Amino acid sequence: MGVRKSLVLGLVALLCVGVVEAQVYDKNIQKLQLTYQLVNSLYVDSVDNEGLVEEAIVGMLKSLDPHSVYISADEVAAMNEPLDGSFEGVGIQFNIMDDTLMVVNPVIGGPSEKVGIRAGDRIVGIDGENVAGIGIKNSDVFKYLRGKKGTKVNLNILRKRTNGELKFVVVRDKIPLHSVEAAYMATPKTAYVKISRFALYTHDEFVEALEKLDENDYENLILDLRGNGGGYLKAAIDITDELLDKNKLLVYTEGLNSERRNHHASKKGKFEKGNLVVLIDEGSASASEIVSGAVQDWDRGLVVGRRSFGKGLVQRPFDFPDGSMIRLTIAEYYTPAGRCIQKEYENGVDAYHNELGERYLHGELSNADSIQFDEALEYKTKVSGRTVYGGGGIMPDVFIAVDTSMYSDYYRDLVATGSVNRMVLNYVDNNRSDLETMYKSYKSFNEGFSIDNKIVDLLIKEGEEEDVELNEEELEVSRPLVEAQLKALIARDLFTSSEYFQSINPISEAYIKAIEIVESKRDYSQYLK
Repeated sequence: MGVRKSLVLGLVALLCVGVVEAQVYDKNIQKLQLTYQLVNSLYVDSVDNEGLVEEAIVGMLKSLDPHSVYISADEVAAMNEPLDGSFEGVGIQFNIMDDTLMVVNPVIGGPSEKVGIRAGDRIVGIDGENVAGIGIKNSDVFKYLRGKKGTKVNLNILRKRTNGELKFVVVRDKIPLHSVEAAYMATPKTAYVKISRFALYTHDEFVEALEKLDENDYENLILDLRGNGGGYLKAAIDITDELLDKNKLLVYTEGLNSERRNHHASKKGKFEKGNLVVLIDEGSASASEIVSGAVQDWDRGLVVGRRSFGKGLVQRPFDFPDGSMIRLTIAEYYTPAGRCIQKEYENGVDAYHNELGERYLHGELSNADSIQFDEALEYKTKVSGRTVYGGGGIMPDVFIAVDTSMYSDYYRDLVATGSVNRMVLNYVDNNRSDLETMYKSYKSFNEGFSIDNKIVDLLIKEGEEEDVELNEEELEVSRPLVEAQLKALIARDLFTSSEYFQSINPISEAYIKAIEIVESKRDYSQYLK
């Protein structure tokens, strides 16, 4: 399709949604067209017309706000996949170790598990083509194994304690991408749910998780949104609807060309009563801030952690005929008390994204007193009248400083070089049979397995192979973190991501404080006053 035709179709699309007014061919549009024609006709060298137009669109949107963006056709599918909640493929978690594709875990109920592929299997051939020892990359794996539902792929597999290659025929299917990564009982009275993003099926997963936890007759809930960068507005509304009484305002959106739209709780939720804590940090954005803001504004629960990212802009996608799209900011969202929590972006995109680093430099991540709010943006919560602020994110009711007490450069280097993950993969691969025999359940694993000096020595050796020299003093500083991380990663390989969080959370100060608060009626009530 020619560039001129693409531009015309794009303008027609904008006309259809009411973005461009009737006099579209005004002097500004004429200037843009003339510039394009001059470059195309008179420029000294050949021109990439498609690239030229894309750069013009990118530049135009960049001048608006940090979240209005152009996305090429190639990038659209990759961007949508985590939010759509599924992809089509064979259903394995994998890693490339020693230039060989290794199955870390088959997706439960997925096509690979159904034909008998196991954790630890090494895929050496795909559709008759050797894939071992050829420098295979993650992108190559996606190309080989993903494909349309119903298509077949032939896998040749090496398995420990089995002679020769095993051959499997896997029929590709829809593979879910779960956004509820953990759901378990933190204590006999308190349930814990971790949501990593707000995707198409997040609400369904959340309800399913709570229904499974119902058998434990829990009284309190910790909803962990730390590091959750957001996602679909509807998913955030549906999750919040499960926490607040029917008819309560959850959020509203409004913009210069978008009328105010209110979203209310519409039904009886799964957890409208009982003590509630929402965990957030500087990585919690957008949809996460909608949930935590509504919980805070209605005094429904307590927000614990650090100030959230501060994204209060709503984007709408506009598709182009070639598969590319524009995500254009059309409105701001407001919490029930009337707060817009969007942080400033007047200094440009780079400054906007570097703002989190500025928080660290100014001491905000370690000291709540370093946070300065504009008194003109002061609001009151809907029930108790507590003071909350708009602009620049959601400020938690209970501040938890970032914990650097177990951090060291030595630990950072072990993680950065991949030494931690490789050591765990090797350890589980070499001991899987014994581990699965000894620990039939996570409960038995958690109670009976510990990280001893032999396992730590394996990590030290793995690090040295990556030129990470042992620093005994720094290792001792980081040892509690190292041991917790190793045990959690081993638990994830043997069980699921839920067991990973169940293992790692007990060293988190925010997690410990959340349990302490929700299980103390006096403390919980005191914070809500």
